[in-house]
This record gives sequence, structure tokens and C-alpha cells, in this order.
Amino acid sequence: MRVLVTGGAGFIGSHIVDALTSRRHEVVVLDALLPSAHGGAHPPSPAGARLVVADVRDRDAVTGVLRGVDAVCHQAAMVGLGKDFADAPEYVGCNDLGTAVLLAAMADAGVRELALAGSMVVYGEGHYDCPRHGQVRPGPRAVADLDAGRFEPQCPSCSAELTPGLVAEDAPADPRNVYAATKLAQEYLASAWARATGGHAVSLRYHNVYGPGMPRDTPYAGVASFFRSALARGEAPRVFEDGGQRRDFVHVRDVAAANTAVLEALPGREPGGYAAYNTGSGEPHTIGEMAAALAAAHGGPAPVVTGEYRLGDVRHVTADSRRLRNELGWQPEVGFAEGMAEFATAPLRDRSRPAAGGQGDVQLS
Repeated sequence: MRVLVTGGAGFIGSHIVDALTSRRHEVVVLDALLPSAHGGAHPPSPAGARLVVADVRDRDAVTGVLRGVDAVCHQAAMVGLGKDFADAPEYVGCNDLGTAVLLAAMADAGVRELALAGSMVVYGEGHYDCPRHGQVRPGPRAVADLDAGRFEPQCPSCSAELTPGLVAEDAPADPRNVYAATKLAQEYLASAWARATGGHAVSLRYHNVYGPGMPRDTPYAGVASFFRSALARGEAPRVFEDGGQRRDFVHVRDVAAANTAVLEALPGREPGGYAAYNTGSGEPHTIGEMAAALAAAHGGPAPVVTGEYRLGDVRHVTADSRRLRNELGWQPEVGFAEGMAEFATAPLRDRSRPAAGGQGDVQLS
């Protein structure tokens, strides 16, 4: 199978390229090499793949790389909360306009298989149960509560303390920041494309992905990268709130394997169909636990809990990934302790220098 991987020179995308080529698929990478991820450096082509340097919003470039392609793995996106709301136009342009241009070109080219990089951020807060009212959906946390150090959401009906649980794919979407809104819009576009073209589309809703090759020292990276970058500088990881935020940390190699499983299963799916799958490890941990595990494996310094917060962050969101396991046979293989021990000393992607890669064709568009 010939697969186009957009964003394939990035953190997750490069691991997907490795997974696909190891299974003898032919891979073409389209990547704009955004400074927020690459610092303007020009990496060599990923091993075993051809790299085309172009923006996914460039219709002519996308049309050109789609020739002879059987499936698309769409990873190109701006990620994270960014710096402030001034980033909104760039997020919408990269993530939503870019996806629309790609899907329109796929429709014209007759490419009907799509694996999309989704995100757990589309849920907003995760699953909560109230002892009196059962499952509830708390609203956004109030600034006054956050300022006072009251981080746990309360029942919207009785203000009782809630018990967090696993969120499943049928939970209502409730994006609470610009990035989350753009990721949900990508899913809607993919679903509409599948219906209109008779294509097959799957969104893998990644939970907190970490592992070797994460970009360092960037406001657009995930919390694992923030902590690992601090340790590399000899500084203590700064843990926001009280460190009790629950997340599902999933290793990037497991995410790459999930994408490979989806791409290989797509041709057999119902035409015009769309599905979303949570992609998590199944091992919820708090952010404080993750920071402590990284610091211990790295040799310190120990994390510092600051009480700071970011508007748009949610308190708890952890994955129920049974659908992906049951329907596609995917199983995460890297456990939390093993993965954090590896990540604590693994190289990060320095945005001022080229990323590691193999030799191959490089085409500038």
C-alpha cells in the first residue's frame, strides 16, 4: 500500500512512517516543517520515505503528492494550547482549512482511505459520576475557584464531589479551547467527506502521547515534553494545579501501531463510514505521578507543584480504549513505568537543529 503521511516529519508522524515502512508499505511524507515544531531546520527525509516540503493548504502540492496514493494518514496540525487566543487564526488555518484542502484533493484524486489524528480534547472534561445524580457533565471551571485552589469540578446540580471515570467514544463533544474546537471540526469534515465520496474515515482520538523525539522548549508541545525539557536543563518540572489531574499517557510507538492497524483495515470497512476510536494506554495516572516518575528516572531535580493553572485545561480525562482493542485487535505494549524510564533519558527534538532521519528524496514544493 502507498500511504501519504501528512506531518510525517513531526514527532508522531515520524514514528508512523517508521511503523509503516517496517511493514513494507511505501510512504510519501508531506510536511510544511513549521517553525513551532522544527525551528526552521530542514530535516533529511525519513528513512525509507520520500519527503515533500509543502503546506497541506497548498492545493497544487497536495494534488501532486496524491498521485498513486492508496491511503492518507493525516497528522499535520498545530497542537497544544498555544500561547493565547491570538493563535486562533493560525490554528484554524493549519488544522481546519488544511484538512478541507486535503479532503477536497482526495475527492478529486479518487483516494478513499483516511486515518485522521484526532484528540481526546474534543470531550472537554471526561466522565464523572455524582453519588446523587449519576453521570453528570460539569461545566467549565470558574476562575474564582481556580484562583482559590479549588480545582476539582463539582456536580452542576448539587455541588457534590465527583468521581472521575473513563470516557468512551459516545460521550458528547465539548471542546473548551481553540485547539479542541479545531480537532472536532476536523472530525466533522472527515465524516462529511466519507459520506460524500463513499470513502472510509477513522479518527484516532489520541490521549497524552509521549516518547522519544518530542520537540523540546516549545509552548506548543505537551506536558510530558515540558517536564522532560526542564529536566534536560537541570530544572525541576513545574506541575500546575495540585498535580492531581488524571490523564492517560500513551507511548508514541503504540500510537504508531494503532495508525498502522487502522490503515490496513480501512479497505474492508463500510463505504461512506466514519468512526472514532480512543487511543490510550488504559493506565490512568496523575500529572504529578508522571512528573515524579520522569524526575526519578532522570535523576532529579524533584517536581515542584505550583498551583498555577491555564484556562482551557480540563481536570480529568482518561480513555476507554476497548473499542479499538476489540474491533482492530490493537494492544498497547509500552507500560507507564517502562515508557517513562525510557523517555527520561531519550533524546528530544531540538528545534534549532535538524531532526534525525534517514536518506531519501527531498522535494521542495
